[in-house]
Amino acid sequence: MIPAGFEYHAPRSVDAALKLLGDLGPDAKLLAGGHSLLPMMKLRFAQPSHLVDLGRIAELRGIAQVGDEIRIGAMTTENDLLRSALLAEKVPLLVEGAGWIADPQVRYKGTIGGDISHGDPGNDHPALMLALDASFVLAGPSGERVVKADGYFLGLYATLLEPGEILTQVRVPIPPAGSGWSYQKLKRKTGDFATAATAVQLQLAGGRIAKVGIGLTNVGATALKARAAEDFLAGRALDETALREAARLAMSICEPMADLRGDAEYKTAMCGEMTRRALQAAHQRARA
Repeated sequence: MIPAGFEYHAPRSVDAALKLLGDLGPDAKLLAGGHSLLPMMKLRFAQPSHLVDLGRIAELRGIAQVGDEIRIGAMTTENDLLRSALLAEKVPLLVEGAGWIADPQVRYKGTIGGDISHGDPGNDHPALMLALDASFVLAGPSGERVVKADGYFLGLYATLLEPGEILTQVRVPIPPAGSGWSYQKLKRKTGDFATAATAVQLQLAGGRIAKVGIGLTNVGATALKARAAEDFLAGRALDETALREAARLAMSICEPMADLRGDAEYKTAMCGEMTRRALQAAHQRARA
């Protein structure tokens, strides 16, 4: 189908984009990579009167280390994440996660900020952000505010991002030495959303798990943080008993919707398996 008519705007700065949002009101939508919004427009599920394209705002791109955290511009593409030597050294979970997203054509245009802002439970970055304890910078008419990823995702296509605000930056604490990571994703074919996936970032101390973050993809109305599993694993050695219980606790919070990828029972079981695999891989990397 063909989208309904709209006016196109291409601001050159965040301030100009915010002014456009304020002037145009609720009929304006932000355009990042376009892989979420444009299909909805073609199906007439979304019919904005104005599109505000963020693609020409240079300050929204780039990856840099500032102190003990990595800062990523919201318009940084998945391909940029994949090719970043800094991320490969400091936060390799983001590189691994980006490699699981869609296909090369999509990764050249899709952006980290667009993936996060859309609030789709099938998108991969939300779970990665939860596992990494990331924060987001939201710019609005009254200035900037920084919010934690844990609590940002409210439900299906719903986030803390208010009308008139723009997600401008992602901030990720750099994991300390002795850390391991893994993103395990089950999908039917290249380019598909996950049937179920789990992101894990963990830190070892004395052979035991000192800290662990676990995020779940596409097994609820939004990405889920497996807090009970995290709390259970803290201070424990990762043996078979711990793996089994952590997987069970992750599965206990799943409420997936049945679709062509499987029924709720199957998706929940696959979340447990992805959690087990992600924990094992992250633990092995931390030991190495």
